[in-house]
Amino acid sequence: MAYESTDSGTGAGGAEPGASDSLRTFGAVVQALREHSGLSREEFGGLVGFSKHTVASVEQGRRMPDRDFVEGAEAALGNTGALRKAAPHLSRQAGLASWFRQWARLEAQAVTLWTYECRVIPGLLQTARYARAVTESVPPVKDEEQVAKQVAARLERQQLIERTPPIAFSFIIEQALVERGTGGPDVTRELLDSLLERSLQFNVELQIMPRYQPDHAGFDGPLMLLESPDNKWFSYAEGQRGGMLISDPKEVSIMLQRYARLRSQALTSEDSRGLLKQLRGAL
Repeated sequence: MAYESTDSGTGAGGAEPGASDSLRTFGAVVQALREHSGLSREEFGGLVGFSKHTVASVEQGRRMPDRDFVEGAEAALGNTGALRKAAPHLSRQAGLASWFRQWARLEAQAVTLWTYECRVIPGLLQTARYARAVTESVPPVKDEEQVAKQVAARLERQQLIERTPPIAFSFIIEQALVERGTGGPDVTRELLDSLLERSLQFNVELQIMPRYQPDHAGFDGPLMLLESPDNKWFSYAEGQRGGMLISDPKEVSIMLQRYARLRSQALTSEDSRGLLKQLRGAL
């Protein structure tokens, strides 16, 4: 299938997020298989190379199992294949919109992740106060619990930037996004400081698309691209109330061409940092 419904989690969250029980279900299956094999958590942990506390976290649905855990668990519990087949369908972000979870699963394993945004600072670069301001701005009105859940989910995704092995990130954002003043001057100052800090990370390339750019490859809107561990590329395009995961190679190729053009049209990383410093100094 070329197009599948999903959501980028970059903005205010669209529809209300649904509760994700995939981790709890996976954990219950691990626990059932472990107990059927007559193993304590400590004994099982020794076999898979993880502590009993990590085993407990996975079984209780509080921890996303990595590939080593899944493979170790398969070997220790009879190689049924059930855990290996279930793992790609796991999602840790209960606070993100339900149609975003498939993209989130791909993100978790990505080796390359590129983002162009023209509406809002990408979720992976948002500060907590900026994320709150965006979440509170977009109808319908949300109560404090809903706002807190969506902000927490967005901030949790930012662990990807510190992940080992590292992901190679590229971000292109429109100049207007940092000039809009979302949340007020204090929030904007904090955001600019955070963007400048992120731009110094070895695995992050941040480019600003200047206000004046008559030749612009992003007129069709924001886009995201990622490369999987087996070097397959996927793309994502988003609208007001949802988005589409694009896997057809011909369609993804078009997105790659557009992103390449956007990179050439945006300011260089060095010039982008200079502009961010200039904007920060003007506040």
